[in-house]
This record gives sequence, structure tokens and C-alpha cells, in this order.
Amino acid sequence: MLRSPRRLLVLDDDPTGSQCVHDVSVAFEEDAELLRRTLAEPGSTCFVLTNTRALGEDQAVAANRRIVEGMLGGAEGAAPEGLHVVSRSDSTLRGHVIAEPNAIADVLEGAGRPVDAFLFCPAMIEAGRYTREDVHYAVVQGEELRVEETDFAQDATFGYSHSDLREFLEEKSGGEVPAGEVLSVTLEDIREGGVERVAEILAGASGRRWVVVNACEYSDMEVVADAVTELEARGRVFVTRCGPSFVRPLAGQEGARVLGAEEIRAAEGAPGADAAPSAGTRAEHGLVVVGSHVGLTTRQLRAVQERGTLTEFELDVARLLDESSREAHIEETVAAIREELGRNDCVVYTSRERVSTDDPDESLAIARSVSDAVVRVVAEVRGALPAWVVAKGGITSHEVAHRGLGIRLATVAGQFFPGQISLFRPDAAPEETLGCPYVVFPGNVGGEQALADVVDRLRSVGR
Repeated sequence: MLRSPRRLLVLDDDPTGSQCVHDVSVAFEEDAELLRRTLAEPGSTCFVLTNTRALGEDQAVAANRRIVEGMLGGAEGAAPEGLHVVSRSDSTLRGHVIAEPNAIADVLEGAGRPVDAFLFCPAMIEAGRYTREDVHYAVVQGEELRVEETDFAQDATFGYSHSDLREFLEEKSGGEVPAGEVLSVTLEDIREGGVERVAEILAGASGRRWVVVNACEYSDMEVVADAVTELEARGRVFVTRCGPSFVRPLAGQEGARVLGAEEIRAAEGAPGADAAPSAGTRAEHGLVVVGSHVGLTTRQLRAVQERGTLTEFELDVARLLDESSREAHIEETVAAIREELGRNDCVVYTSRERVSTDDPDESLAIARSVSDAVVRVVAEVRGALPAWVVAKGGITSHEVAHRGLGIRLATVAGQFFPGQISLFRPDAAPEETLGCPYVVFPGNVGGEQALADVVDRLRSVGR
């Protein structure tokens, strides 16, 4: 791979996008000074967790604009040399696919850097998500499926009906991005034509042209990243919309960092930017928080339950949505978990029955209400000093980290499996959170035993 001088600003719509990289900072807040400082050096990377998949489109657009404008030093500011903005989202195509890249492009254009093309590369190789002949696939329980055939395509807010990414873009844009006008970088272009051929295709893009990047292996994306590096050196401007995998070659990293016992142990008690006198002796036991409702998460939760190593607490969604019972249910759960952490590891999960409506905005409001309850439980439990916290689900892991544990800045130490399931080390957080390893476990990755295996590794390290 070519060494890239780019400064990579990654706007991540949930905390799972950094699971293919390591030793990069992750900001949970829109701190413009922090972003500019983190990206001061060429070759640097900073993730900003926007949580926009939990927001309506107008709010998501506003958040993207604020962050990029902050990075530029204001609405009319100048872009730092080598800045490349990534709109990182779900590898199964859920999210504000069209609106967020356009919001970024609007700000860059205002800074005198009109965007030539949007690079669309949703692949996540480790989870079995890849694109071949412009069709995006997901391996589910060992079977290769077009993503339109998966549960992810039925998402109440971000559902879709096309797996051909050109047709998908036309669908999600309401026809504003015609499938016939979408360029494609094929596997043949990448593997036979190499950097020269890919650069030739990308050099022909202008005026925010969408380009589908086919990729089944990291080596495919590395060729594309090298072509982008060459073109950026000539003044071309790209915005990337991608899943987790393409971030790695764009950031100039090769290979995964899989954590061993020593690396996990090193994350415990590590001094942070807000280091303060100890909040007390950290408990021996940890907490698992499960909010995601995708089918895989439910199966993974069942595997944890079958091992019988954690004390279980269920947050009943029906009671949480009923104002007459919500408060008492939350308080009872908090008190029970705080007491049990002194004796055993705990798992708290929302009831598995999905509650939603045909109205996307109403479905989001229900999800926020449940998420608020989960966050409050964690915030009131953190004073019991759990040894570690695992959060299952993209939106869940963002809210638990930021509002539940109060993390403002963290470092990605590495992953439990190659390119999957990151351990964050809190650097700026309340004193009761510093020294508490935080595990971000996406809702839709890993085998059925993966959550139970991660918990067992944390338990064994802590003993």
C-alpha cells in the first residue's frame, strides 16, 4: 500500500465502524478543537460518533454539517490539506445513505473543495459482507444471501428492496441518482487493471458522481485506496460512504490487532486524560447490556443464558413504554443490579418482542424511549464500579458509552476477533468509568457463541 498523507475524518453513525482499526481516537462529542488537534498530523485518523442512525434525516444532516464545519474552523473555513471525510455506516446498507454524504459535500464545496465523487463501499469482510458484480451479499448462518433477502432489509426505518448497489442508490434517492449513471469499479478492474485502471475510472468522475466499489477481500480495497491516494495528490476530492472494512486501507493500516489477555488487562486501570483520584476499588464482576433486536443478537443472548454464568435482568419494553410503570421498573432494576454486581457478573437486556409501527418517526421515538431507559440503568449502576462493560447493538453501545458511562474520548485498543468487536479504553470520562474496559459489540456480527465467548474471556482475565 502507498503511504497516505491524508487526514481521515470518519463520521460514524454508530460506534461500530472502528472495529477494523486500532490505536485511533474515537470522540463521542462534537468537539471541534479536539478534532483539529487529533488530525493535526498527516496520516492521522479520528472517528466522531454521530449516532445519526438514531436520528431523523434533517437532524442527521445538521449533525454532519456541524462536525465538518467545526473541522474547517467555521462554515467558510478552509479544509486542512489532505482531508478526506468518510461517512461510515452499516455494512448491511441501513442509514441515511444519500443525505449524509451530500451534507458533507455541501460543506466542502463551501470551503472551495467541490466533491468529484462519492465512493460507495459497504463491505465488511470479517462479517461476510462483500460486493460482487455490483451486488451486495451477506453471509447469514453460513449461507450467502443477497442483502435484500436478509432481516436487515426489513428494517422499520431503513428498509430497502434492492441488492444491486446501483439500483439501491436509485431506490434510496427517490430516483435522483439513476442506476444507469452510477459508475462501477469492478473486481476485474481492481485485480487485472490494478491501481492504474481504478485511477482511470475515478478520474472520470465529477459533480458528486456515485461510484460502487466492488470488494470481496482487503486486497481489493487496498488497490482502490492507493488509486484514491494518487488522485488526491492531483487535487481530486472524494467523500466515502462505507462499512467498517474500507476505513482500514484509507487509514493506512494493514492487518488486525486481536487482543490477548495481557492487552485486555492493560486496558484496566489505564490512566486517562481526565485522570483523577481513584473512585474506589473496582468490582470483580462486569455488566453486559443488550439492546439490539436483530435475530442474531437474540440467538447470541440465548447462548449466554444457556451457559448460565451471568445473573439475568430483563427490561420489559411494555412496562417502559407505560408511564405508570416506567419509573418503578427502572429503579427496581438498578437496585437489583447494583446489589448483584458484588456477587456475580450480570446481563441486562430489553424484552425480545419488537415494538414498532408503520411510521418511521414513531418507530424511532419508541426506540429512543427504550434506549433512554437502558442508558439510565447504566448511568445509575456505574457507581458500583463494574470490572468491565459490554454493550450489544450499535445504537445501544453509543448511548451506553456516552450517556451511560459518560465517555467523551476513547482509544480503540484492538478487537476480540479479527476486525470484529472492539475494546475501547476510556481516556476522558468520569472517574468511576476510567479504568473500565468498554466493549462495543455490534448487533449483527459474530457467530451465535461470540457474545458468550467474549464474556468468558473478560471473566477469565478479571479473575
